[in-house]
Amino acid sequence: MAALLEMREITKTFPGVRALDNVSFSVEEGEIHALVGENGAGKSTLMKVLSGIYPSGDYEGEIHYDGALAAFYGIKDSESRGIIIIHQELALVPLLSIAENIFLGNERARAGVINWHESFRRTEELLRKVGLKEAPATKVDKLGVGKQQLVEIAKALSKEVRLLILDEPTAALSESDSQALLDLILELKAQGVTSIIISHKLNEVRRIADTITVLRDGATVSTIDAGGQAVTEDRIVRDMVGRDMAHRYPERKRNTGEVLFEVTDWNVTHPEHSDRKVVHGVSFNVRKGEVVGIAGLMGAGRTELAMSLFGQSYGRNITGEVKLGGKVIDVSTVAAAIRNGIAYVTEDRKELGLILEEPISRNITLANLGAVSQSGVLKRSEETQVAEKYRKAMNIRTPSVFQRVMNLSGGNQQKVVLSKWLFTDPQVLILDEPTRGIDVGAKFEIYNIINDLSREGRGVVMISSEMPELLGMCDRIYVMNEGAFVGEMNAEDASQERIMSLIVTE
Repeated sequence: MAALLEMREITKTFPGVRALDNVSFSVEEGEIHALVGENGAGKSTLMKVLSGIYPSGDYEGEIHYDGALAAFYGIKDSESRGIIIIHQELALVPLLSIAENIFLGNERARAGVINWHESFRRTEELLRKVGLKEAPATKVDKLGVGKQQLVEIAKALSKEVRLLILDEPTAALSESDSQALLDLILELKAQGVTSIIISHKLNEVRRIADTITVLRDGATVSTIDAGGQAVTEDRIVRDMVGRDMAHRYPERKRNTGEVLFEVTDWNVTHPEHSDRKVVHGVSFNVRKGEVVGIAGLMGAGRTELAMSLFGQSYGRNITGEVKLGGKVIDVSTVAAAIRNGIAYVTEDRKELGLILEEPISRNITLANLGAVSQSGVLKRSEETQVAEKYRKAMNIRTPSVFQRVMNLSGGNQQKVVLSKWLFTDPQVLILDEPTRGIDVGAKFEIYNIINDLSREGRGVVMISSEMPELLGMCDRIYVMNEGAFVGEMNAEDASQERIMSLIVTE
């Protein structure tokens, strides 16, 4: 096979940071090439250079595409050559139809008038290719995340894609949707589409990749022929983090105390559909120093439960009782929940957990501004001291606490979110998908933070779609399905098979 793409000695710097350091990267025509590495390794930056988001002249090095030197000054330039990038945050307009989204900016029109018949006909063809049966006129906000991802791929196919770049394509998908998407990528390969996939899910990488390139600290570490040899996850991890990781989950001495947090007969109604109960009759408890997991499929009601407990951030007609240390507490508002020692780390850190345009210092103090204020006036020096304390304690990799959060890697953003809530000194932390979209090295650091919290006697509720994570980190696991708890087990009695059997038989 001939190389479709060669990126030669690419160097990209930002103020105070060298994001890419002489990276060379080659993709053969017709292959699936996985790009892996820790958060901050330079994967997304490299793809932004390729797609023209960082235009030619804004970096050092050369891009050779289809046998010739290429210069891309924007997305339009790269797309005109068949290079299409699908970002982790999908770029669809929720209130427009599937057809309108697919041809947005690339409308089927003549003399300024859109040909709707042609747009719908072509959309139907593209939807069949990606396995969607929805009508072209269906609004995108009516689709689940998995189907929205397929619409993005249909949109790429409409632009006659030759090189498809997928950034964490399965990060927000269920197991079944992830498998369907991977099957589609393999099918596109059979049709001649070359793909670059960025993923932290190494089992998925091993399943579909022909070649794996590992980046670390902005440099190329290794390129592995995955088709020609058996590649273990341990080998990939060693290249990613620069060391062997004998244990994915840090060892922790379990030492739980008396019941700290107790929820009894908790019920939540959908905020818009009063006849639909999304959480019903849920009761559970968390002991001091205990990590309690909540397992379940997407749509089981886990996030709805967490948000309703945190100041009734979700739902209507909420009933039930919450106790902390044996006393009934008020969680009717976010302020009351925080005041009473509850913290919630949302699964969507970028939308709901952080203010991306603000610096690290402001994000860390945001939930407890009173502690760094006097008479309603913010004391910036104290805010900076607090942020520096957490930067060191949480190992947030940044040259300064005045760095905007949007410029941090996913793992470091997650540490900022955790710092924000730890600054409120909570007794109970509800962690919703705390390691989603971050690499194995950053995950290990987050796991150590969770263990530290349990050693301090705090209670931790951990919601995760990764069952090995729950099995590796939790003392007890509750299983949730269709808004109700359908099982409870101690960690030593738990297994993926037992959890799944509870989900499918209830």
